Amino acid sequence: MGAPATPIPPTPATAAPPAPPGLLAPLVGADQAAAWHGVPGVVFLDASVGAHRGAAARIPGARPFDLDGSLSDHASAVPHTMPGAAAFTEALRALGLHDTDTVVVYDAQGVYSSARAWWMLRAMGFDRVAVLDGGLPAWIAAGHPVEPVPAAYDGPRGTFTARPRPGLIVDAEAVAAALADPAAAVLDARTRERYAGTAPEPRPGLRGGHMPGSVSLPFGELQRDGGKMRPVDELRTAFGAAAGDRERLYFSCGSGVTACVLALGATLAGYRDLAVYDGSWSEWGLPSARPVATGEEPGRIL
Repeated sequence: MGAPATPIPPTPATAAPPAPPGLLAPLVGADQAAAWHGVPGVVFLDASVGAHRGAAARIPGARPFDLDGSLSDHASAVPHTMPGAAAFTEALRALGLHDTDTVVVYDAQGVYSSARAWWMLRAMGFDRVAVLDGGLPAWIAAGHPVEPVPAAYDGPRGTFTARPRPGLIVDAEAVAAALADPAAAVLDARTRERYAGTAPEPRPGLRGGHMPGSVSLPFGELQRDGGKMRPVDELRTAFGAAAGDRERLYFSCGSGVTACVLALGATLAGYRDLAVYDGSWSEWGLPSARPVATGEEPGRIL
């Protein structure tokens, strides 16, 4: 008899890609997001605005959630106004988004305008969305790849349908009612100097100061160096100092963008009864009969 045949070792099984995540926590780190990258049904959206819009690099395959373009209502007199359900549906279908997809949204600044995209999706009934903590800078710092930004998304259309949730995006009348409600707090995400009226507004024609009774909580105070959100215990401390024992929170800023960073922080801190004032100071600060206060404390009315 000849020598016994050498057994052939079994071929190692190819590791299956991770299943697409379902309902996400509001915030995801760069390494976890990278583990989901390329998984079918996971979509990355770049919500950068202003000078960061159309940055030189993006997360590979990311699609533009264009807050300076189709994802705002340009018929409005104030910037970054939430589009209606039909327009929102069309914009997201044009980006190839399906109702069954899972979304990671980021921006090139850190956690800035990405929170606005996250809140808009939730306000339109879509919950499988998380913000990339630290944004594109954190992704790059973690050693994950980037690619040049193409002119626009040119893939197949999606089947997304907006299902608006009343109360997550509110108007000036709702905020005025909240200012008179002892159970509610209106928190202002602008700098303390803009809140006090000692720094000029970046948009011409607006009055300086704040809504009487609102409380200053600059969005940057919820973040650490590098644009990442602070730990949950620190967020709870910050909101407790600003809102006391009030659980119904309304958020305002310059144009409804960084107010959503407060909404993200409050969600992480465990608050659930939240609303963003869509017009924010771009609307309230216009010359009108709406009251304006100055100074570092709430309620010093001009």
